Amino acid sequence: MGLDALVAEARQRSAEFPDVLANHLPMILVALDRLGAGPEREAAFFETYEIDKGLVPVPAPVAAIDAGSWTSVLGDRRREADARLFFTGEVTKRGIAGALSTYLPRLAPGVAGSALHPLMRLAYGVLRGDPAEVGTALGYWACCYLPLPPAGASPPDTDDPGHVLARVAALPGLRALPAYDHLWHAIRAAAADPDFAPVVDWLRIDGATPARVAATALALYAATMDFAALHALTGAHWVRVVSRVCPDPMLLRCFWQSVAALVPSIGFPTLPDPEWIDAMRRLPCPDWPLIKRTAVASDDEHDISLVFSASEEEKAYGDPLYRVVAARRVGLIA
Repeated sequence: MGLDALVAEARQRSAEFPDVLANHLPMILVALDRLGAGPEREAAFFETYEIDKGLVPVPAPVAAIDAGSWTSVLGDRRREADARLFFTGEVTKRGIAGALSTYLPRLAPGVAGSALHPLMRLAYGVLRGDPAEVGTALGYWACCYLPLPPAGASPPDTDDPGHVLARVAALPGLRALPAYDHLWHAIRAAAADPDFAPVVDWLRIDGATPARVAATALALYAATMDFAALHALTGAHWVRVVSRVCPDPMLLRCFWQSVAALVPSIGFPTLPDPEWIDAMRRLPCPDWPLIKRTAVASDDEHDISLVFSASEEEKAYGDPLYRVVAARRVGLIA
């Protein structure tokens, strides 16, 4: 079975599996293919992942929605089938770029839903130019929509994404938060703190912001190798991919708000200084072909996701630190 057929088969499963965890299968199949896996490896990963995660079918439809009623399903996981059907139809009618320009501005403030994984699915659909996956991703995004405090209450006051994270780490109310099993639960809890409300407005967005966000996410992950921080690095890649088709400053703003809400989960980190980062870049490190082969052989979806995103971000930004963190993630260097 080829990649197209595997992705189509994966689409028959729900976007989440018990207990509200993100189904990475269709995205990881694409990442495996782009990392050099062949059909046999992709099919084997499908079988292993489905069994290990206990994937479930898409829930039954509830009621049809249309352009006037689609917002009624926001945040309602029971409406996954209805949302998928509506958005797939909208992509068919408007095209990928047209559907994104129509709906992404309304969906962007809920990007934290399902721990950013609707954004991931959308990015991989955009990468392949796959209308069915783009429609499915938009439906997933809608039914898992997680609103955080809205933007627009105050003017931005910094162009440094790292400064945003440092200020969030200093918010006293976040220190009392418990640990959470799900990243999106942690995001929701941090965002509910009254002191967190203005965070969304702090970052000034301009043409250089995507590169600054990517560099900060890379430094954050390099310094911590933390699971939540991994999603900052990969998420910056996903935003960049989607923004090529539909540039929306609010998507980047709300993405970084979501990353900021993960500061407690990451352990209130301090970003490393430039000297530390330069030293990390100079570490002896395998070349990409070995890193990619190691990721392809892994059954850990986050190994594969991180290595693919890091390799793509190095192409975009030229920073060799991406190769170092990818090698560390798959255990090739300490």
